[in-house]
Amino acid sequence: MRIERLPLFPLEVVLYPGEQLPLHIFEPRYRRLVTRCLEEDRPFGIVLAEASKLAQVGSLARITRVLARYGDGRMDILVTGEDRFRIVQLYSDEPYLTADVERIVEPWEVPERALRERLITQHMRLLELVGRTVRPSLYENVRYLSYVIAPNAGLTVQQQQEVLELLTENERVAYLVSHLERLLPQVEQMEAVRRRVQSNGHFPEGHSSSSSK
Repeated sequence: MRIERLPLFPLEVVLYPGEQLPLHIFEPRYRRLVTRCLEEDRPFGIVLAEASKLAQVGSLARITRVLARYGDGRMDILVTGEDRFRIVQLYSDEPYLTADVERIVEPWEVPERALRERLITQHMRLLELVGRTVRPSLYENVRYLSYVIAPNAGLTVQQQQEVLELLTENERVAYLVSHLERLLPQVEQMEAVRRRVQSNGHFPEGHSSSSSK
């Protein structure tokens, strides 16, 4: 087990490997963290923090671009998720949290192709229902399909964390398929209601929406 020390940035979001996330850095301690990571060309860890509770599994975040620097020291940066990690020991001897972490190795497995295809079909249907552009290229040549779909699958942040903590890709794909099986009928029903409201959004001739007194 290889242990490494990592600066941590607790946030109310889940970052997946390969996902890009823009961040506005304004607190002095996190400006210091980002400056150190830029100088040393090293990643930091993003972990979900909710109600003062810190998740035990997070993702490495590599700063890929500094989008803007402001006169008061604030920064806008773009990070890309890398390996997942598990927290072994937390430390509070810096202005920001640090931790000894163990990177999570993705186990080798044979992809369940039928399940992957089902997930792609479900996700394309979801995007269509909510009016998002459907791009088949999104799913092409992707090793970990779950990390591409999970950020835009209608998951709560707690569910996103559950996906992040699942060990294998097949487990993550199965989780998302099950989730979308429950979600799609609800979204379809909402869309049907919306269409009915739009089609009936007029009043018959001679009828007023308000009664006379």
